[in-house]
Parts: sequence; structure tokens; C-alpha cells
Amino acid sequence: MNIENTKAQMRKGVLEFCILSVLKEKDAYTSEILDTLKNAKLLVVEGTIYPLLTRLKNDGLLSYRWEESTSGPPRKYYGLTPEGQTFLNELNGTWTELSDAVTLITNKNTAS
Repeated sequence: MNIENTKAQMRKGVLEFCILSVLKEKDAYTSEILDTLKNAKLLVVEGTIYPLLTRLKNDGLLSYRWEESTSGPPRKYYGLTPEGQTFLNELNGTWTELSDAVTLITNKNTAS
């Protein structure tokens, strides 16, 4: 079994949750989202994030607006829609339950 593949699958599973969480405070453009994820040690490439942002937008969880930039072409800023905020709230509850369960199980197994 390839450990790198398993680790990549674990990261992919939480990527949508992390992106929505990044956008809960303020709208951001793709490079800002990528930088935030990178600073948290969650490495994501542009080829992964663009389709995900499009899917989240098509699902009604994100909206976007174009904003002029002083250092290049206009930037597309993404933000949570009200549906996206509700979805994120649900994910937060699920994450807490899942995280608590995994911590309980993994700590129990290491204490043995």
C-alpha cells in the first residue's frame, strides 16, 4: 500500500472544508486561498483548486466578483453565499464529531 496515496486522499477529503473556512472571514482570490492553505502546511496546486472553486460556485456555496488589480489583470474574488455559510456550519459540527472520534480511537490504541 502506498502511504503517499493514502495521505493525499486524507488531504483531499478536508480540502473543501478548508477552502470554505478560509472564506468565512473575508472574500479572497485564488492566490490568497492557496497561500493560506500553504501556510497551514496543506499544499495544494492551482490545477486542483480551480475545479473545486468552480464546483463550489456551481453548487451555490460560493459567489465571485471581479476586482481591478494595480499589479496585473483583474482578480476574481470568491466569497461564501448564505448557503455556503450554512453548509460550513454543518461541516464544522461534523468535523468536531469526527475529530473527537478519531482522537478517542487513536489515543486509545496508542495507550494500549
